[in-house]
Amino acid sequence: MSRKNYTFTSESVSEGHPDKVCDRISDAILDAFLAEDPLARVACETFATTDRVVVGGEVGLTDQDKLAEYMEAVPDIVRACIKDIGYEQDKFHHATCEITNLLHEQSAHIAQGVTGGGNRDEGAGDQGIMFGYATNETEALMPAPIQYSHAILRRLAEVRKSGAEPLLRPDAKSQLSVRYVDGKPVGVSSIVLSTQHADSSQSSDDIRAIVEPYFHEVLPDGWITADTEWWVNPTGTFVIGGPDGDAGLTGRKIIVDTYGGAAPHGGGAFSGKDPTKVDRSAAYAARYLAKNVVAAGMAERCTIQLSYAIGVARPLSIYADTHGTGAVDPAQIERAIPKVMDLTPRGIRTHLDMNKPIYARTAAYGHFGRAPEADGGFSWERTDLAEALKNAI
Repeated sequence: MSRKNYTFTSESVSEGHPDKVCDRISDAILDAFLAEDPLARVACETFATTDRVVVGGEVGLTDQDKLAEYMEAVPDIVRACIKDIGYEQDKFHHATCEITNLLHEQSAHIAQGVTGGGNRDEGAGDQGIMFGYATNETEALMPAPIQYSHAILRRLAEVRKSGAEPLLRPDAKSQLSVRYVDGKPVGVSSIVLSTQHADSSQSSDDIRAIVEPYFHEVLPDGWITADTEWWVNPTGTFVIGGPDGDAGLTGRKIIVDTYGGAAPHGGGAFSGKDPTKVDRSAAYAARYLAKNVVAAGMAERCTIQLSYAIGVARPLSIYADTHGTGAVDPAQIERAIPKVMDLTPRGIRTHLDMNKPIYARTAAYGHFGRAPEADGGFSWERTDLAEALKNAI
């Protein structure tokens, strides 16, 4: 039997964190290629450090002769991302940082396994295992620690960018330790926030005075008490931040991007990858399925695992775990899933309408637990499959 009374901790990082800067750039470049060619194959990695951004990876286009033309836009895309995030530091500025573009044509040996033709459907872009998770402990059907850790940083970014809090800067991390009683989140035992700020004369107490009202605004009433421990900028000064303070890489925040450690992770990163890469699309599909299982009332918690082989269209296995909270046998869920959704790479992309420039917005504050958007963004957060799943049991 699972524990009912415990404390669980998750962290988030802001859009200005060096790794998130890189995720944003990689996904913005992906979006630019998809806007020109919805069937573009992109695997884009970004490295950022003091005064420099390096972009590399592979691109496959319907018309490969256009690659050089599309490449011309890459430096402008990089600078636009850095500017929107808010970096205008002496050693990391959108207008002056050096940009190196090493993107090149996709390997023909990878393309041959992915591209369909004749009687063969397109295959998965790689082997691997992908997990999706949902829980009814929040309205978004996400674990509370990661959901609120994201919400805090998203709110601080809003007031920073609006000018309401001009002393805050882009780089930040949050961490919440959430108390659970009888399996439900009821409060926060400790709050950790490290946020870049404008002036070295500002103390930890000064920064806490700025940010504390937003914690009370974002967290549920009663979650912060006199017993809650606060650790705001515990090392003191945090003026040098972003890629100037620490190098960044695409794909290094995979737990932040998903469930904050509350569920398994297959190990594959998301950002910079087009939806033929099952690292991304199948992880989104697994979240979609798990969320719809919970939305349908079949379980209070649900984990879905999918597995794939490179060049093979259909998943090799489907696994469901309802963690002892299910109203139906997990084996019934496993049998119902392929009846209601085609889990080939093409089927996932079609069902969730994923061949669109909708990925840059996912690069910070979580790929899950976000509201579905009118243009197809976060389509994997819909709960429109719940009735079909119930009928398929």
